[in-house]
Amino acid sequence: MYTPTARTTASRSRERMSYDRAAAHAVLDEAYHCALGFTVDREPRVLPTLHVRLGDTLYLHGSTGSRPLLAARGDGLPVCVAVTLLDGLVYARSQFHHSANYRSVIAHGTARLVTDATEKADVLTALVEKVGAGRAADSRPPNRRELAETAVLALPLTEVSVRSRAGGVSEEPADHALPHWAGVIPLRLTAGLPEPDVGVTVPVPPYLRPTLTGAHPQPAQPAAQLQPAHTAWHEPVVLRGEHVLLEPLDLAHADELFTATADPQVWQHLGSPQPTTVDELAAAVRAYLGAWQRGEQVPWVQRCAVTGAVVGTTSYYEIDPERRSVAIGHTFLGRPWWRTRINTEAKLLLLERAFGDLGAVRVVWHTDIRNERSQRAIERLGAIREGVLRKHRLRPDGSWRDTVQYSMTVEEWPNAQVRLRERLRAKAPSA
Repeated sequence: MYTPTARTTASRSRERMSYDRAAAHAVLDEAYHCALGFTVDREPRVLPTLHVRLGDTLYLHGSTGSRPLLAARGDGLPVCVAVTLLDGLVYARSQFHHSANYRSVIAHGTARLVTDATEKADVLTALVEKVGAGRAADSRPPNRRELAETAVLALPLTEVSVRSRAGGVSEEPADHALPHWAGVIPLRLTAGLPEPDVGVTVPVPPYLRPTLTGAHPQPAQPAAQLQPAHTAWHEPVVLRGEHVLLEPLDLAHADELFTATADPQVWQHLGSPQPTTVDELAAAVRAYLGAWQRGEQVPWVQRCAVTGAVVGTTSYYEIDPERRSVAIGHTFLGRPWWRTRINTEAKLLLLERAFGDLGAVRVVWHTDIRNERSQRAIERLGAIREGVLRKHRLRPDGSWRDTVQYSMTVEEWPNAQVRLRERLRAKAPSA
């Protein structure tokens, strides 16, 4: 526990105050940025900056030419640091009782300039690791010039207070009869889809992939129910074969996908029209990634294991861990790779993961009734035709599509697995 001081003792709403060390550390660790307050020539200044906590010291990032860093030389700089996490907006029937749910930390003290080279290097590494565990090893460290231009302030966490509000509406009982909506709108910080810089060809690293529950630790509140629970069924793990590599789909694949699938026959029976530009294909990739974030789909890119070329995509969808069922589809593959070992092995890898790793009892496929080539390919996998879903969905041309549904059960899987492996060993490619 921190010891209250004159500067950290509340004058009102004292029930919201806390001096719990663990609670303060949790807020500081969750927040990416803070507000640094100080004075210059008796004038107040507030500077937004990045921070990281190491033990009982809060480190603040800055430039060697900034005012607070220059003022911190010598005896240090008196500062006040504020961090606030907004968890929700509280709507009351009366305007006066509107409020917010939040967690905040105020820290007072004298910040010193970090001059020890080892300490400074450790802090800068920790700052990079905070935005992505593993990023420090996956990026170039600062050179001598960059280190000289960067300064770090160290603030001992000794005079600290926590203030928070959680819960629902608090208002006068007489207001309960008013005909106005009241309640809480939860707020949360979540990562969007990674957008690669121009010229980036490597896939998004795992530590930058947003999880289904958000990329940053979240408070225990109703907002956590807005997105589905993360399960192994929703994880786009890398699947490696002799002929094909399935890796998580991301926007960096758009250029190669556009080139590999630039053939009208590839898109003839798919649910969306053929992209005419890379941007249009990138929009399709974004839609797949959005479905993944919502827990509706797990998209992979198919890459030739021999040449390294991106040749297409495939996905899990209709993911149902409770009933232990999943569908395979949303597949588009460049025409040169049709009926090759790449396509056969990609399906084998997905089936092995479904029945082996995930414990599925049923795998499903859907295809347009007009797409006889796809139907024959699914049947060669060992799937059983179950029936036709009439007027199941709209085609890109506006006509109604009848969908043929196939499935494979866990009892049928062992024989199908043997046949698929025999097909891969055969000299002539098929499926």
